[in-house]
Amino acid sequence: MAMVWAGAVALPAAATEATAVAAAAADAAGTEAVDAESDADRREIIVTGRNEGYLALDIVRASKTPTSLVDIPQAISVYTREQIEDQALQDLADVLRYTPGVSTNQGEGHRDQISIRGQDTTADFFVDGIRDDVQYYRPLYNLERVEVLKGSNALLFGRGGGGGVVNRVTKTPVLDETFYGGSASVDSFGAFALTSDINAALGESVGLRLNAMYEEFDNHRDVFEGNRIAINPTAGFRIGEKSRLVLSYEYVDDDRIVDRGIPAATGGTVANPAGPVRGFYRTFFGSPELNTTTLEAHILRGRFEHDFTDNLRYDMTVQYADFDKAYSNLFAAASNLAAGRVTLDSYRDATRRENFFVQGNLVWTEQTGAISHTLLAGYEYGDQRSANSRQNGRFATSGTNIATFAFTDPLVIPAITFPVNNRNTVSDVTFYSVYLQDQIGLGDHFDVVLGARYDRFEIDVNDIQAGRQLSRTDTEWSPRVGLIFKPLEQVSIYASYTKTFLPRSGDQFLTLTPAQATLAPEAFDNYEFGAKWDIAANLRVSAAVFQLDRENGVVVDPANPANSLITGSRTRGFEAQLTGQVMPGWQVNAGYSYLDADERGRVVAGAVANRAIGQVPRHLASLWNRYDVNDRLGFGLGVTHQASQFASISNIVRLPAFTRVDAAVFFKLTDQIEAQVNVENLFDERYFPASHNDNNITTGEPVNARFTVRARF
Repeated sequence: MAMVWAGAVALPAAATEATAVAAAAADAAGTEAVDAESDADRREIIVTGRNEGYLALDIVRASKTPTSLVDIPQAISVYTREQIEDQALQDLADVLRYTPGVSTNQGEGHRDQISIRGQDTTADFFVDGIRDDVQYYRPLYNLERVEVLKGSNALLFGRGGGGGVVNRVTKTPVLDETFYGGSASVDSFGAFALTSDINAALGESVGLRLNAMYEEFDNHRDVFEGNRIAINPTAGFRIGEKSRLVLSYEYVDDDRIVDRGIPAATGGTVANPAGPVRGFYRTFFGSPELNTTTLEAHILRGRFEHDFTDNLRYDMTVQYADFDKAYSNLFAAASNLAAGRVTLDSYRDATRRENFFVQGNLVWTEQTGAISHTLLAGYEYGDQRSANSRQNGRFATSGTNIATFAFTDPLVIPAITFPVNNRNTVSDVTFYSVYLQDQIGLGDHFDVVLGARYDRFEIDVNDIQAGRQLSRTDTEWSPRVGLIFKPLEQVSIYASYTKTFLPRSGDQFLTLTPAQATLAPEAFDNYEFGAKWDIAANLRVSAAVFQLDRENGVVVDPANPANSLITGSRTRGFEAQLTGQVMPGWQVNAGYSYLDADERGRVVAGAVANRAIGQVPRHLASLWNRYDVNDRLGFGLGVTHQASQFASISNIVRLPAFTRVDAAVFFKLTDQIEAQVNVENLFDERYFPASHNDNNITTGEPVNARFTVRARF
């Protein structure tokens, strides 16, 4: 099998519940819990969950309780470090491409942006259960795994997360082992990455771990380059037999070209949508000098855990983060390339944000006769301060931020300046939250999940450009209700209802207008019915049908991107996933989702005129296999299919469906060194995976080989 870096699981006191959950699942599937596995658990410093190859057994950090995945009434997809390495994935978007119900958006070429169950977001990202909502590309170098929890659920995560959330779980120190390793990879475009993973055990109670990376970017486009540096030292301490402490610092520096893709062909209508313009797959519709983005991030985090008894545990996480983000870009606003004309828009934007979060959880487990309780009581405090400025460009030829001129390849762009601020705001968000949840076991066959969260969200915005100060305070209750029926220990059938909200300042809360200040938050209601089956100790299948209603939603007006439209939406869908070891040497992760996402309540000329939500493919399917012929040789094969989708809610531009095939070969050169070759887009499919609007369409990479060497000593 592929080499798996040591990942965080648990110390004995902290791991008692999580290990018991895993052992129970194994026993129920007809296998024995092995003492050696429990011994391995004791090496780790903080509970983060357990993996079995491609299969995750629990998600302690995200769910906040030691509950097996089969007993959580919610659709969840988990991608382990082993699968991420086997597929040589470089970015979060690559991981999410294999997630049912999730599609990736362009993010304007400078950030992670996704759609979960038809809900577009730039902010529903977490790291180790703590909010990570700044707009940037999140690296994978220091991760144990990626967890995607589908469906609105404010009880666990607070505001936002209308369609779900993405939680990254980081590596933590191993106490009784010293090792060092790393990887080097290069692809056929010339992009390369170097990573290191060093762990030092300093006695029985202290461990240090250092993860670092350096990456150079390149791809198939006429203009694209950049680099990223990241370093993450972590120290872990065992304090007596009942307490643990982990201290972490992460630095990320990202500098790259902003690529907004290509425009659509002209003449698209709702009855006959246009597609991406043909013949300009590699053409860069921007300026190599002006289309740039930079990020510098400093993230400090501390987590403390204490076991009062075997059944009562407390944890607290404190995080401070400082982000300095800027980007500048020119991009296609329209085109008529047949007539030799193109239209560009322009602006630049800078954000400085400081985040301070404190989160605490008290977990109590108890068995009284035939009734059991897993009680979660928690609190969260956050203070987020942001300064944002935006300057529209001014073309010399037009005197505005938009210019139409003769098309050439490469573009000869008229002179442009950014003379004045069009937005200059300082915002301060403070929120206070408390939550309570109990998972009640009624005999051997029924569990009931009941819980609620109270949030107080306060925002103050100083709009320096407009010369006004606005504020709003929202208080929201968010319930969670679930019913689980277990005909067998390894099978669960569930029904659930969850709810969340999003204040009117949006997911980045950079502005607040007088109109927004009078409106209640957006509301998201998720109704779900599903089933999970642990077929064996390391193989699981799950499926869910759901309805997600969004009230008072906001979308960009395609006729005037400076304005927003208030609308409702409904997503109805189905998803299924099979993960784990099908047979000795063969691991698989397969998923499928069907999404039907439409507006609700749009009326034009007295008639209902609801449109399909943009950037939501109706069908998403993925399959990744790894088969090991022997201890030295393995093969991988993957397929992803994405149905056609509208580029925006205008429904006048459609991105065509595509199917992409990936393959891999794995060589174990020695017991310490592995090599692999990953070929992406094996059959050189020309495809368009994402967009930002009707004229910013991403072109997929042609066939590309990545060569990786990985070592651990």
